[in-house]
Amino acid sequence: MNKKVLLIEDDKDLQEIVSYNFSKEGFVINSCLDGEDAMEMVKNENPDLIILDWMLPNVSGVEILRQIRSIKKYRKIPVIMLTAKNEETDRLKAFDGGADDYISKPFSNAELIARSKAILRRIKPEDFADSLNFHDIELNRDTKRVFRGKKEIKLGPVEFKLLEVFLMRPGQVFSREQLLDKIWGNEIYVEDRTVDVHVGRLRRALNRGKAKKDPIRTVRSSGYSLNEKYS
Repeated sequence: MNKKVLLIEDDKDLQEIVSYNFSKEGFVINSCLDGEDAMEMVKNENPDLIILDWMLPNVSGVEILRQIRSIKKYRKIPVIMLTAKNEETDRLKAFDGGADDYISKPFSNAELIARSKAILRRIKPEDFADSLNFHDIELNRDTKRVFRGKKEIKLGPVEFKLLEVFLMRPGQVFSREQLLDKIWGNEIYVEDRTVDVHVGRLRRALNRGKAKKDPIRTVRSSGYSLNEKYS
């Protein structure tokens, strides 16, 4: 079955170009121009993927994203944000709101299609789980809360996203480049060292007051993973 894509974009010319290119790739694509119509389209179409512009008339893309993530039936639909904004704070705001990817304008349709296909390929049953668990660590996607045992762990948006990436693939080693792409995308320059800083913060938060083994494993010259031998 062809995947259904909902494009929410107020630029008619861009909407037509994106729709044409996605249709050529075999996607079933529907679109709307206005933030007020967006949620109705989500409910009517129940798409496999949403491409959402940040700057929309009447209701912003960020608010639409918040509404999508607040409804259990739709909150697991992957969302790619399109925006002319390219500051790190805007990118983090989008990810904190629940975006799966973030592409700055102007962009190539080939890249947008490639990213869309990559997201759809990655979707697995665990991607739709409300919570992710690894030994005594639990991450709840709905409430944005993390627990280690009975103790709640306070994490920033980047550390939360890092932990989510690790929990979705326990034991998989992620290179710094892979983590940079998953958290920040590839459209702004972020030093590899930034990954080390945020992994360090995640470690300190998870291990604070704990004598147990560190659940995050550093793989020399390769990257980081959750330690499958952790207990």
